[in-house]
Amino acid sequence: MSSPMLAANAYSKLAALSGPSMGQMPSLAGAPQPDSGSGFGSMLQQVIGQVADAGRAADVQASQAVQGRGDLVDVVTAVAESEVALETLVSVRDRVISAYEEILRMPI
Repeated sequence: MSSPMLAANAYSKLAALSGPSMGQMPSLAGAPQPDSGSGFGSMLQQVIGQVADAGRAADVQASQAVQGRGDLVDVVTAVAESEVALETLVSVRDRVISAYEEILRMPI
């Protein structure tokens, strides 16, 4: 599979993650539900969208450079921004998983 095809598949999967079902958890009976515009789920959707946008921008810059219409400095900058955004997202994911595991270890 070619590199642009891999990138397109990765971005489509990332977009699917940030779709409307991302922040919707099964509701508990009688538990108050947060507003649809606020909360951790909607913030997470927004951040995943920003990471996907940074990746798309890096691909556009690289594509323009290959076609001779872009500047190499812009490509390197876009790729670096995309890499930092992805590393930040992975770091937050790891912290969330760590917090969840800590909650599971709490005595009832």
